[in-house]
Amino acid sequence: MSTLVRTAPAPAARTRKSHRPLLQAGMPPESVAMRIVKAIVLVLLCAIVIVPFVSVVATSLADQQQITNAGGFVLWPTHPSLLAYKSLFAGGVVTRALVISLLITAVGTAISLAATGTLAYALSRPDSLGHRPLLLIVLTTLLFAPGIIPNYLIVQQLGLLNNYWSLILPVAVNGFNVIVMRAFFMDIPRELTEAARIDGAGEWHVLRHVVLPLSKAVIAVVGLFYAVAYWNAFFNALLYLNDNSKWPLQLVVRSYVIQSVTLSDPLNSGPVPPTDAVQTAILVISIVPILLVYPFLQRHFAKGVLTGAVKN
Repeated sequence: MSTLVRTAPAPAARTRKSHRPLLQAGMPPESVAMRIVKAIVLVLLCAIVIVPFVSVVATSLADQQQITNAGGFVLWPTHPSLLAYKSLFAGGVVTRALVISLLITAVGTAISLAATGTLAYALSRPDSLGHRPLLLIVLTTLLFAPGIIPNYLIVQQLGLLNNYWSLILPVAVNGFNVIVMRAFFMDIPRELTEAARIDGAGEWHVLRHVVLPLSKAVIAVVGLFYAVAYWNAFFNALLYLNDNSKWPLQLVVRSYVIQSVTLSDPLNSGPVPPTDAVQTAILVISIVPILLVYPFLQRHFAKGVLTGAVKN
């Protein structure tokens, strides 16, 4: 009786196909010249982004003679000095404004995430009360923004002038962020929420213990959107805060950079740093805190923003 033996293909035959480049039908392989061109374009784009930031940091560390010789555009300080930063923090104005901005950003982001998350979850449930009218109102805010005078009158009638809540409550909910979170919530399988309801869970329990743990990506992205908006906002503070001791960091930056006003302590006697160095130093101080947050949340961008955006 003959035995049929099934022989496996040789290892070389199995691996030969995997090393072939995957090309679409009718698309020729990319030439070396095209790769070089793409690399050059990528390097130029990176230089356009990085060089101005490097120049700002270098100018903040340079002395007056080097800034004058370079025409205000220093790329590498020959004798770096922290005199501009010491001068800014010595008066106490920048330190106080930095603390105010951090508190406004932290409290405002927490309130905005709570309000946006609950509203987005309600709008993601088709059987919720007033689902369509509320969704229409949110979409309307994307098309028609309120004016400056109506906003000011509302803040004045609520007694929020010269109050930090005037920087948080009027902008606590953003329509675009609500739509993004709603689309993400609608992508969560309904079987999970229905199973929780069968076990006796209410809506708040479903939101806190089922929906939110699965939505860390969109929460991180929307939270970053709100944090950047609170951190960079200065116009509302300019309108609603009359006491300069309550100014956030961005208003202090505006006074230093645009109006060239020095808000340091007049009793502080010592060497005076160059004006350009002080202006660029306070720009660095205003950029670094929010810049440190980006690397930790960057991996959530694609999933948090694009999930459900096409379908919904």
